Amino acid sequence: MSDKPSVTLDLSGMPCPAPLLGAKKIVDDLQVGQSMLLLSDCPGSADDLRAWCKYTGNELLASVKQADGKTAYTLRKAGGTTSTPIAHVTLDMRSVSCPGPIIEAKKLLDGMKDGEVLQLVSDCPGAVADIEAWTRAAGVELLAKLPTSRGAHEFYLRRK
Repeated sequence: MSDKPSVTLDLSGMPCPAPLLGAKKIVDDLQVGQSMLLLSDCPGSADDLRAWCKYTGNELLASVKQADGKTAYTLRKAGGTTSTPIAHVTLDMRSVSCPGPIIEAKKLLDGMKDGEVLQLVSDCPGAVADIEAWTRAAGVELLAKLPTSRGAHEFYLRRK
């Protein structure tokens, strides 16, 4: 499947909830796994889209601020039930710089039972790259990576 969005929808200048409603109409018509690019300058779109994705199981893959003040949101249609794993333990490491989130996550994962899932929340700017590299090297499975609030991500981790 191509990483290129199947549809681009520019709803700049439209107030909320218009960007969310427009995205919903497009995503409803996509095939499972296809993605769309939504352009919006409404400051409420980020929270609306995150909540909608969490509720529907669709995925907010990326949120990128553009030079023109718009934000480009990449959304993917999920199939079946929610794609967010159920966490057994949550570790909120917002305001802790790297490598702190990884060090604490490793401690928790080492004490967890096989199959249990750790939800790690971090807003460290380097967390995405650091956690992706760490999971590849350390025998930790990265089940999901989701953008949450401004600059923060949720990582769902399980020991291999």
